[in-house]
Amino acid sequence: FQQIPKCVGRLRMNYVPQILLATLLFCCANAHTVFGNEDTLAEESSQHWAFQPLGNPQPPDQVGDWSDHPIDRFVRQKQVESQIKPEAPADPRTLLRRVYFDLIGLPPTFEQIEAYRRDSSPDAFAHEVDTLLQSPYYGERWGRHWMDLVRYADTAGDNADYPIPEIHLYRNYIIDSFNADLPYDLFLREQLAGDLLADSNKDERYAEQIIATGFIALSRRYGTSPYELQHLVLEDSIDATSRAFLGLTLRCARCHDHKSEPLTMEDYYGLYGIFASTQYPYTGSETYASLATSRKNFVPLEPHQNVSVAIQKHQQQVENITQQIKAIRSGELGQQLAAAGERLKELNEKIQSAETTGQEYENLQQQLQALIVQRQQVISVIEEKEKKLREKLPRSDLPADLPAAYAVGEGEARDRQIQLSGQPKDLGEVVPRSVPKFFRGANPVKIPENHSGRLELAQWMTNPDSVAGAMLARVMANRVWQHHFGTGLVATPSNFGLSGSPPTHPELLEYLAKQFIDSGWSVKALHRLILSSKTYQLASTLDAKNFTIDPDNRTYWRFARRRLDAEALRDTMMWVGGSLNLGRPGQHPFPPAVSWGYTQHAPFQEIYPSPHRSVYLLTQRFQRHPYLGLFDQPDTNTTTARRTSATVPLQSLFLMNNPWVQSQAQSLAGRILEHQGAVEDRIVHAIQLVYGRSPGEQEAALWRSYLEKVEAELANQNVPDPDRETETWTSLSKVLLTSNEFLYVD
Repeated sequence: FQQIPKCVGRLRMNYVPQILLATLLFCCANAHTVFGNEDTLAEESSQHWAFQPLGNPQPPDQVGDWSDHPIDRFVRQKQVESQIKPEAPADPRTLLRRVYFDLIGLPPTFEQIEAYRRDSSPDAFAHEVDTLLQSPYYGERWGRHWMDLVRYADTAGDNADYPIPEIHLYRNYIIDSFNADLPYDLFLREQLAGDLLADSNKDERYAEQIIATGFIALSRRYGTSPYELQHLVLEDSIDATSRAFLGLTLRCARCHDHKSEPLTMEDYYGLYGIFASTQYPYTGSETYASLATSRKNFVPLEPHQNVSVAIQKHQQQVENITQQIKAIRSGELGQQLAAAGERLKELNEKIQSAETTGQEYENLQQQLQALIVQRQQVISVIEEKEKKLREKLPRSDLPADLPAAYAVGEGEARDRQIQLSGQPKDLGEVVPRSVPKFFRGANPVKIPENHSGRLELAQWMTNPDSVAGAMLARVMANRVWQHHFGTGLVATPSNFGLSGSPPTHPELLEYLAKQFIDSGWSVKALHRLILSSKTYQLASTLDAKNFTIDPDNRTYWRFARRRLDAEALRDTMMWVGGSLNLGRPGQHPFPPAVSWGYTQHAPFQEIYPSPHRSVYLLTQRFQRHPYLGLFDQPDTNTTTARRTSATVPLQSLFLMNNPWVQSQAQSLAGRILEHQGAVEDRIVHAIQLVYGRSPGEQEAALWRSYLEKVEAELANQNVPDPDRETETWTSLSKVLLTSNEFLYVD
């Protein structure tokens, strides 16, 4: 309370009484949060559900004959307690469309739906799930979810937002890892310390493990100069690691002990030292120095001993050119320039004296002008020679033909000092590199003196017998559940701490986490477990009684209807229209690095059209994609645990008027017109393509009436006959592609 007068004393006096009173009331009501209470916080933390070792809960007894699936037994127990009865199972088309979008982000075809309808075997749905999990499109769908968490972007985030052409390798690593069902614990270890694993193993996955550390390298850059404001880059690394992997908010501890979690400044700067002992890459900036390469510290994709000779040769070339540039200024031309400078100084002094005496003033002025011209000629010659040499100077500290990744390596391993109040120039005591004390328990993590500590951090985090390993499993199990149901068992998926939301079904979350670890950290096994439950397979219909009791569907009595996300919506529009290229593209068509001249006032900003899936679209730190941004693209500057799902007028205006949507409608119309038959046959074909079902008689009649009205209107506008048919079916296609049945999944 002694601090309150200091705060309000700087304010206008007529506001002080009100603010003082409000502040006092707030502090009284929130004394624990504002001022902290170490004893209370320690007690709460020791008992908090997420900070416990992983348990082994068993599913409750089956209630009735609804389902004996372990997930259903946990869910049904809550429903019985709330006097809720679950909805009926979804029909085959709805269920198949749901699981297709969930696992691969694309819809099933009409033929696939009909084949599933006809399959009466008890394992028909399980077979569909296995088929989808083996699809290469699975990794693209679930890789995109992971890219939200690791704040994936194709640019660095500095003042000019410089491009990172090589980062697409990390994107591909994520996709390939999900497709291969790389064990989740190894997946994380590689992203934190893949370079160290690669150096110790040197196996066939050497390059992949180097590329994996793109997670750390992607930490947002700030400022302009190389490694400017690096403490903010390290803060981003710590924040993304703690929130994405462990569900912990650590950022508060940068300036003070955390007020609501058992995390101290010592914990924060123990981790800070680990990342500060890491060498980050630098992709360039507008401060391109004439005597230094601007892109540096990228990591070769081959072991050092294999490429050391080539690197040394390249570095020698850089040094030779650098010395030649220096020699220009220190040689004869430099001496001429220096002499001209001295003569210029002498003439200026004589001119100042002549202004007083009036002697030789005009003559001195003529000499001055001649000397200025002579000096500028020397400068021009020097600059031209330097320019030619600079053009030969590589823009990277690695040979152009040596494959390399935007990744990290080991830096100078040493402990760092606490930054008082988070200010890097106001330093306190040195903190040993380590992991948070509360979570490491009685077994401290030992980091060798010459190691950054990233490998030890990764091993501690993925130890299934530790509290950290338990948290890791819970957080990922909750994320998988969230993407299948729209909401996680924990509603704050990146905050499992004391300030986060408690789980709606704590025993179920514990069970899923335990099964996840027991399966060998298999994400695909987790999918199979969740998708095989009746809870996942419920209809999305609305029961008034259930809705009155549980309007938020916290007991999972129905499946929550939701809009397709931006990527699924774009991909599906192109898919049904036949314009989607399902291949994997290479890097984006960035201009050659030698031509980069982006500045703070003219940053890199591009939109590269692509026929490929949306996961491969260019994403930037500064500029949101005009389509993805409108449909809730995540913020690439920070880890995103759950996307917003806004419904705004601009989305409808985009769907109605954007030329890209019109082009997709035209592509779909082309597919419809390729179908031979009468108008009625084409209507059926159109509905099957877009909705995966056949229309009823009344619906088909409505579409027939619509076509007739559009065609009549086009005739009134004197549209020629050859174009009228195409425009008529394009109009119908556009209505189908912007309808609720297309935009939403049940």
